Amino acid sequence: MNAPTPEISAEFFPVQTPQAADELARVRQELAVLHPAFYSVTYGAGGSTQEHSFATIERIQQEGSVAACPHLTCVGATRDKIRAILERFRALGIRRIVTLRGDLPSGVIDPGEFRYANELIEFIRRETGDEFHLTVAAYPEWHPQARSPQADIDAFCNKVRAGANAAITQFFYNPDAYFHFLDSIHKQGIDLPVLPGIMPILSFSKLSRFADACGAELPRWMRRKFESFGDDSAAVRAFALDVVTALCEKLLAGGAPGLHFYSMNHAQSTLEICRRLGLNPSADK
Repeated sequence: MNAPTPEISAEFFPVQTPQAADELARVRQELAVLHPAFYSVTYGAGGSTQEHSFATIERIQQEGSVAACPHLTCVGATRDKIRAILERFRALGIRRIVTLRGDLPSGVIDPGEFRYANELIEFIRRETGDEFHLTVAAYPEWHPQARSPQADIDAFCNKVRAGANAAITQFFYNPDAYFHFLDSIHKQGIDLPVLPGIMPILSFSKLSRFADACGAELPRWMRRKFESFGDDSAAVRAFALDVVTALCEKLLAGGAPGLHFYSMNHAQSTLEICRRLGLNPSADK
C-alpha cells in the first residue's frame, strides 16, 4: 500500500506596493506546481500590517488555485474586533485560520480581552462552531517565554482541547526535537496533525537573527560550517539545500504528515528542496 503524499503548504508575509504584490503573485504561481494545501499569510504585531494582509488574502482567493489561510492574532484585540475579522474571512470564502496569541506592539501593555491563543480558539468555536479549520503554533524547542518545557506542552494541549484541528511548528533543524514534541503531546492524549515548519536557508546571517529572536536553536556544527564558507555564496547555497533536504527526509521518514515552508516570499529554494524529495511533479526527472 502506497504511503499518503505529504501535504505541502507555504507561508508569505504581506507586501506594501503594487509591484511587490505582483512579484509575490509570481512566486505563488511558481509554487503552485507543488499543489499546496494552502498559503498562509502573516501580519505584524497588533495587526500592524493587517490591511496589507487582507489584500494578499483576497488576491490568493481570487486566483483560486490554492486556499488562503490567514493568521489571526488576539493579543490587544477585543471580541468585537475578532468578530468583525471573522465576518471578513467569511465574505472572502476563507475556511482555514492560523490562530495565534501574537506579540504586543512595542510600548503597549494592555493585552486586550484575550490573554492566550486557547481563549481565541474557544471564542471562535462559540461564535462559528466548526465553520473554520483552526491551526495553532507548536514549539518543538519550547516557546521562549514558557516557564518550563512542561508548561509549554500544557499550553499547547490547552489550545488543542479548546478546538484546534492541526498545528504548525516553529522552524527547527534538529528532527529529534520534533519527534520528542510529538511523544510529549501523545502522552497527554493529544493526537492531531503537526506540520513541521521548514525554513529554507536563504541567508545564514538573517537566519541567525530570526533564531535568536524566536528561541530556535541553530546547531553549532551548522554555524561553524556556514562560517567556514566566508563569502562563497555558491558553497553556502549548496550546503543550505543539503541541510534542509536532509531534515525534511528524516521528518517524512518518521511520519510527519507534510511540510510547511516559511518561504520568505521566495520560491526557488522550496522548489529545489521538493524536487530533491520527489515532491515536485513539474521537475525534470
